[in-house]
Amino acid sequence: MAPRAHIGALDGLRGLAVTAVLLFHAGHLSGGFLGVDLFFVLSGFLITGLLLAELDRRGRLDLAAFWGRRARRLLPALAVLVPATLLLAWAFATSGMLRSALTDAPWVAAQLVNWHYIGEQVGYWNAAGTHLFAHLWSIGVEWQFYLLWPLVVALAGRGPGGHRRVAVVAFAGALVSVTLMAWLGTAVDTTRAYEGTDTRAFSLLLGAAAATAPVKATLAGLSRPVVNLLCALLLGGLSASWLLAAGEKAPGLFQGGMFAHALAGAVLIALLARTPDRLAGRVIGSAVPRRLGEVSYGLYLWHWPVYLLLPRPLAGLDGWAWTSVAAGLSLLAAVVSKAAVEDPVRLRARWATGRRGWAALALAGALAVGVWAALPRPDPGAGTVDVSRLDHL
Repeated sequence: MAPRAHIGALDGLRGLAVTAVLLFHAGHLSGGFLGVDLFFVLSGFLITGLLLAELDRRGRLDLAAFWGRRARRLLPALAVLVPATLLLAWAFATSGMLRSALTDAPWVAAQLVNWHYIGEQVGYWNAAGTHLFAHLWSIGVEWQFYLLWPLVVALAGRGPGGHRRVAVVAFAGALVSVTLMAWLGTAVDTTRAYEGTDTRAFSLLLGAAAATAPVKATLAGLSRPVVNLLCALLLGGLSASWLLAAGEKAPGLFQGGMFAHALAGAVLIALLARTPDRLAGRVIGSAVPRRLGEVSYGLYLWHWPVYLLLPRPLAGLDGWAWTSVAAGLSLLAAVVSKAAVEDPVRLRARWATGRRGWAALALAGALAVGVWAALPRPDPGAGTVDVSRLDHL
């Protein structure tokens, strides 16, 4: 596959999104949960762009190679996170938190933890604060999308007019998805609407549509001042939603609010990808947000276990001081994960390829299963729940 031009502005946007999530979970940004929505849009855009580029170049998709690349990107860090979190929970968490982590871990491994939480009625907005893997619902949604969407692109995107057909399917699917969210979002417990793959697919699909040639052509004729103005308005709108949205109580969140946020994100991403050298692209792609974006996956994986297991207050530190310590520890874990696990596997270091790679994979899997099996199961009802941790997931 030909190398894809790297766009620093999109890394920067990812860095802003993960910062919003970290601040939300620390209790400082009421609408920061929408950063996950922006992750979805970015994933849909980038993945569909890669798939369509391969179709245009080769006339077909090597699905096995695509899924292999996604596995190398997502699974190694997750394979380290899960057993490490279980061990930390055994050492530091309450019995109830350890018990829920042991119950959730197989679902995390199967990339179905979002449906597990839906089936168990683990309310996202309140009770999920006792679950160390609660944030991984979004990784499950993305993985399920990665399994299904390439099949759709392979069928709809082949031949003349392929981009247009993919755009139509993506837009149509997004409309069906947001309709399902509006219908299911009226329930007392909105976890089904919030964590369902079908109800969240519109964010991924809007990003996918933005990667197609018809949408790119629509944006191609915009002048530099218009692009700058649109990017400023869209970024301002996204920022305002992160500042003002009040969780599930936000007016219209499930009746089109998240759809509007995802649509704005999709347009902004398409504009930044087309003109990364414009003012907005240079600002968003500046050093700090870009560097955060480069470690955003590991930062997202590690921040929630750190937040739950780090005592609050810590040595008299609370509020922003506690957040700084927790975010710093999460960032350190993310940097180590990227350097020691993610990059070597993704870039095919010697130990991660061929027989060595398979041996490393088998060892990691055996260790993860061994840790899960060896840890003692707390008795039901043992331990207490720290309700102060339940407010900000």
